Amino acid sequence: MLFAVICTDRPNALETRKATREQHLAFLSQYKAAIQFAGPQLDVNGAPCGSLVLIDVQDRAAAEGFAAADPYAQVGLFESVVIRPLRTVFRDGALVE
Repeated sequence: MLFAVICTDRPNALETRKATREQHLAFLSQYKAAIQFAGPQLDVNGAPCGSLVLIDVQDRAAAEGFAAADPYAQVGLFESVVIRPLRTVFRDGALVE
């Protein structure tokens, strides 16, 4: 099942993000078969201010476990984390519904 993991950084946490980035990327690499998309959300100045991960996992519990185990979450980078199930309608320029 596809889930969006939408994370918003705490204010003034860019240095925490930078300091933890390598651990975060190593963590994501463990899920590369399940991750459909992953990348930072950007503020108006182009600086990272959150994360968006689309992950295909068994169920909501697996998505929640993924989000909680992220090193960014472990160091308290996020102000909020929202996990929402998704249904694919378009992929790679084609209607898949």
